[in-house]
Amino acid sequence: MPERLGDWVSAQPLSLAMSSGFFGFFAHTGMLESLLSHGGARITRVTGSSAGALTGGAWGAGLEPRDLAERLFALKRDDFWDPAPGAGLLRGRKFDQLLRDLLPVTSIEHCRMPVGISVFDIVSRKTHVLREGDLSAAIRASCAVPIMFHPVWIGKRAYLDGGILDRPGLAGIPHGERVLFHHLSSKSPWRTIVPMPARRDGMVTLVLDNLPRSGPFKILAGHRALELAREATKRALDKPIVDGVVRLAV
Repeated sequence: MPERLGDWVSAQPLSLAMSSGFFGFFAHTGMLESLLSHGGARITRVTGSSAGALTGGAWGAGLEPRDLAERLFALKRDDFWDPAPGAGLLRGRKFDQLLRDLLPVTSIEHCRMPVGISVFDIVSRKTHVLREGDLSAAIRASCAVPIMFHPVWIGKRAYLDGGILDRPGLAGIPHGERVLFHHLSSKSPWRTIVPMPARRDGMVTLVLDNLPRSGPFKILAGHRALELAREATKRALDKPIVDGVVRLAV
């Protein structure tokens, strides 16, 4: 009989990777809350791109998923909406302040576990994984969706959304580690097709299909996505792993 997801999660320590997906941090937060409520999850590393970087970085910094959910439920568009001329609609200063008010620590090194934030380096056109430095700036860079946000400068380098080349948010996890990967199946705004989940040795992928897609003009849909992901993850923990995947329609 195939192993249940909950048994696999409890068997050994694991790394957690969370994908990009626009405002998918709502769904990631609901998933993470139920995963940790399971009791057997021993997560030793967290990585992510864009939406996954926000949820993973906030949790790695010490913010519990239930507290993060409360902050997300209070989120309004005006909290991050600051249009300004430049290479993108939004300057990002309001988003930066929102993150600094949210996060319990300021640097990646002070997180309670290793945290890897994937960003896209504009000059080299490659993914970089930020493992040290300013946590708020790293998350903001990873979430800097092209056209929506100005690029984020860290040091002398300009970065955009980590999901451009590392949609799964897996670049920060060394090969050979045991990984639970939460894949958001909805496509990003600049993609024409829905990407398939990544595959990797030692990795189990959790896919929750049909979650509401939220955004700056549909924030309430994010509330519903969080609640649905929370409930679906509880059910998914009792489901068998088939070919390295647990897939559930909400």
